[in-house]
Amino acid sequence: MACAVLQTPPSRIGRLQAPDGLDLAVEAFGAPDRPSLVFAHGFGQTRRAWAGSAAAIAERGWYAVTYDARGHGDSGWRRDDGVPYAWPQMVGDLVAVTQTLPTQPVLVGASMGGLVGLAAEAEHAPLFRALVLVDVTPRWEPQGVDRILTFMRAHPHGFESLDEASRAIAAYLPHRREPKRPERLGGLLADHGDGRLRWHWDPRLLKEIAQDSAAHQPLLVEAARRIRIPTLLISGGASDIVSETTISEFLALVPHARHVSLPAATHMIVGDDNAAFTRHVVEFLQTLQEQESMQ
Repeated sequence: MACAVLQTPPSRIGRLQAPDGLDLAVEAFGAPDRPSLVFAHGFGQTRRAWAGSAAAIAERGWYAVTYDARGHGDSGWRRDDGVPYAWPQMVGDLVAVTQTLPTQPVLVGASMGGLVGLAAEAEHAPLFRALVLVDVTPRWEPQGVDRILTFMRAHPHGFESLDEASRAIAAYLPHRREPKRPERLGGLLADHGDGRLRWHWDPRLLKEIAQDSAAHQPLLVEAARRIRIPTLLISGGASDIVSETTISEFLALVPHARHVSLPAATHMIVGDDNAAFTRHVVEFLQTLQEQESMQ
């Protein structure tokens, strides 16, 4: 089934029809005649996680596109037709978004988004111009993933207020000097009709995507071996998802990849140190353009 873009003007929200007909929410920053980037968020996040970085990079002459993965945010959630969420759907959605862009994009992917990007590039190369992987490697530390999933499962009945949700996030991220203010949580929570605020992602994802995620590791290792495009790994020095072991393995699989670590950042790099994260991405993009101009 062909994918159809339903008008996404620069710096505006639009809709994209995925291969199976599900609607995806897409947001674009900057002018379409500029070089392209596509941002893929992590599990349980939304495109809003990238807003600051996408806007800043667009101001530097790029066309930055973010989107909500299926089952997340303003994108469609799975229908009650018995067809579960599946990894190939996530990969297909990213390919669909990429194919609507005017130029071959750089992929910036955090956690789940980075793994989806890795798999998409291996299957459809050359899909991307370059890869930026944010605190994710083909293998990961299970204790860190368990910690994240425990938090995601901890509030099945939601919250009475934004204040209550803000306190829960502050307890989960005690290293943050400035807790996320309640008024900034609007895009992360939604009222589904009973007056309770729940995370803006489909809880069925926990069982259908997250539960057996480790089973994908051998395929992701093989995907990494096939990466030939410029690649940057940005890791958090305080992350419990990646480690020296998983990073070393990744750099052996992709020997041309660059690696930078943000010492004080956890797995939530973009939220922990957005300025440093954005700076490293911009530097990578500048180097990429300089190298391409010399070829």
